[in-house]
Amino acid sequence: MTDSSALDPEDRKIVTLARSARARNGVPEGAAVRDETGRTYVAGTVALDSLKLSALQTAVAMAVASGATSLEAAAVVTEAETASDADRAAVRDLGGAGTPVLVAGPDGTVRTTVSAG
Repeated sequence: MTDSSALDPEDRKIVTLARSARARNGVPEGAAVRDETGRTYVAGTVALDSLKLSALQTAVAMAVASGATSLEAAAVVTEAETASDADRAAVRDLGGAGTPVLVAGPDGTVRTTVSAG
């Protein structure tokens, strides 16, 4: 586990935003990504009959739709122990293999940081 207060302030911000999205929308996961200009994109899980996206996939899609060309970091707040392969692939597609993905529990405590690669 990582003491969230020890995180870089910008990383702490995306974890907080992801946690807020999860709580505000009452969804299983919340996520946030930071693009190459420092802009953040926040999303929750999408679960429609015709469309299913994880929170992290949705945040990446929002970044792409807004013109982002790269990612600096990503965060997901989830019950899961780590980011899924599909989530890491979405981050990798935009940010590259070395993009860090912070995985936090519902309380905002970062459990692990994995690379998108």
